[in-house]
Amino acid sequence: MNLATNARDAMPGGGTLVIAAEVVEVGSEFITAHGYGENGEYALITVSDSGDGMDIETQKRIFEPFFTTKEVGKGTGLGLAVVYGIIKQHNGYINVYSEPGMGSIFKIYLPIIEASEQTLETERQEGFQGGNETILLAEDEREVREVNRSILEEFGYRVIEAVDGTDAVSKFIENSEDIDILLIDLIMPKKNGREAYEEIVRVKPDVKAIFLSGYAADMMRSRGLIGAATDFICKPVAPGELLKKVREALDK
Repeated sequence: MNLATNARDAMPGGGTLVIAAEVVEVGSEFITAHGYGENGEYALITVSDSGDGMDIETQKRIFEPFFTTKEVGKGTGLGLAVVYGIIKQHNGYINVYSEPGMGSIFKIYLPIIEASEQTLETERQEGFQGGNETILLAEDEREVREVNRSILEEFGYRVIEAVDGTDAVSKFIENSEDIDILLIDLIMPKKNGREAYEEIVRVKPDVKAIFLSGYAADMMRSRGLIGAATDFICKPVAPGELLKKVREALDK
């Protein structure tokens, strides 16, 4: 989604966006050419546009957090850093090919892993445990919030939604007696997740919390947003992982 919206923004007068997928074999030629990689079979996702393109200096910096070429107020500079983080979490690689006026091509390599029959059978037998507790879900991305809310509600939980950090504090104060756990995004407008949590803790010191972010846990720890023992989920989160983490945190 981030790559597609970036492509759209690079083509203000219209153009062509192509998303393609294929299976490729990564071998010694790829590793020699790029200086990294592991031998094996990969899913290759290619996202290309016919837009403005980028010069070499811009290409070197596009995956840095908060780097953006958009005018003030038009972008956070987080999009491609999140893309990079997600791909790295899945042991993948991303390359960009671009020239000014010639458009851009992003190539994403994700390793293909075959699940064993035993693993699949275990997952089928495990099932997912829900509950009837109340969760404050603080997430500024509407689509992500709605998906997570529907998963939690399907398994019996009551969900109170907040759209940013300030709203999270306000909703908690209104419902402090009912809320059993916070599910709170770390990067949000007005107040980030950590700031909101610290205000909430002053109201209810023993409140349980799980933090979420599109960034890797190491990056969040280096910025002091979470501690070593903090319950943390990396986005995008699979329904099973979300339900498991919530249940574990509630049962502690």
